[in-house]
Amino acid sequence: MTTTPIENSHARKASSGGAGDFLFALLRNGFAIFLLIVILFPFYYMFITSLKTVAETRAYPPILYPMNSVGLQNYFEVVTRIDFFAYLRNSVTVSVVVTVGALFTSSLAGYIFAKFDFRGRDTIFFLIVATMMVPFHVMLIPLFLIVRAMGIYDSLWALIIPGLVTAWGIFLMRQNMKSIPTEMLDAARIDGASEMAIFLRIVLPISKPALAALGVFIFMHYWNDFLWPLIVIEDAPKRTLPLGLALFSEGFGIARWNIVMAATVMTVLPILIVFALAQRSFIEGITLGSVKG
Repeated sequence: MTTTPIENSHARKASSGGAGDFLFALLRNGFAIFLLIVILFPFYYMFITSLKTVAETRAYPPILYPMNSVGLQNYFEVVTRIDFFAYLRNSVTVSVVVTVGALFTSSLAGYIFAKFDFRGRDTIFFLIVATMMVPFHVMLIPLFLIVRAMGIYDSLWALIIPGLVTAWGIFLMRQNMKSIPTEMLDAARIDGASEMAIFLRIVLPISKPALAALGVFIFMHYWNDFLWPLIVIEDAPKRTLPLGLALFSEGFGIARWNIVMAATVMTVLPILIVFALAQRSFIEGITLGSVKG
């Protein structure tokens, strides 16, 4: 059976196209693996350093796998040298309370700005969003004076109360709730549901992906926050993990990097657990609006 010149041309194009697609896929996957290694290597080096002896941390070239691992000894030393669990309790308390409070205020304000029409609504929303343009460092002194005037200086409330309302959270929830059909809410009102019942039973369940994404961002921010706790916390038992870890690191300097890295691993681990638990909802939340269907 003979083939025409046109068929031969199509076959050559298909063959070259298949080879090109294979090469592109190979380069794409190789580049993705390279990025994965670059991103994960600092975490790997932090972890294996926490298992090294002091001599191995000073070796050159750096040892990528500890030959004389001390196991969990470095971690036990961290717990015995500082009040680690008190710092952990403070960080968990601040991060959880601020996250829950900010999610409630952001979702409630977002619902009001998205689904209610009242005088000055757009102006008020614009002013709230405009505060996102102001760097936090500009507000440090006024916020510090307010905290002192409220009598909550050097307490966990000084870390919690300023974070209960976030302009970025209000903006995110408002944009998400604008996509909720108004007809659904009107039908619930006709059935006799109160506004709070509509908010709790209809609006919040629909907004769960956006709430999960916002919650992860807020939790990570306040878990890693260092500057504000450094300013308003004086007593050692009230320190959060980042503050306690920084002061703990100063005591060792470059002499005991294995101990410092062990403390760092113990600080990062809760964040990884939170992200792993909320990963699916988090990814769904940050991709809302990226695809129209």
